[in-house]
Amino acid sequence: MKRFLKRLKEEEDGVGTVEIILILVVLIGLVIIFKSQLTSLVNNIFSKIVSQSNSI
Repeated sequence: MKRFLKRLKEEEDGVGTVEIILILVVLIGLVIIFKSQLTSLVNNIFSKIVSQSNSI
């Protein structure tokens, strides 16, 4: 494990990997925090799509 972390620290590609992992962690955290708001927003959007598609 120590070798892996040392290699990850020394490689420049590892920095990009760490940045991507941190961004994913933040995004997942935001989704968990705002889950109910996102669910209601998506439900409202789909209900509008369905109601407007019925009028066509």
